[in-house]
Amino acid sequence: MPEQYAATDTRTGLEVVVTGDFPEDPDDRVRIARTTTLFTRLMSTILAMDNKTEQREGFRAVETQLEVAEALLRRDMDEVQRLIRSTLETMGITEERLEEIEAELRRHLEEFGGLDLPPPEPRP
Repeated sequence: MPEQYAATDTRTGLEVVVTGDFPEDPDDRVRIARTTTLFTRLMSTILAMDNKTEQREGFRAVETQLEVAEALLRRDMDEVQRLIRSTLETMGITEERLEEIEAELRRHLEEFGGLDLPPPEPRP
């Protein structure tokens, strides 16, 4: 029989309910509760915004971060990189600027410790 955890935001009354077969470990159950509560607060904060443009940007920011987290959990670094690049491009940072930033970071890292960095990957 599935179990449920409900989180309600006290500021707005928004409620999110998670239903599923939860692990027995109490620490895992705490993680489910905390994650659900955080997600509820995020949604409530975004929905409480008066400015619809900011609200849409808030939703996109949360969506992207959740996509990155999911890709990291799957250890899909190509997807993580794609999502981060896409986000930076949306913010107006061009591929050329990203390459400049990477080169500058490499120079600084080499100056500070001569780190043995792999060569930059060719861009598609």
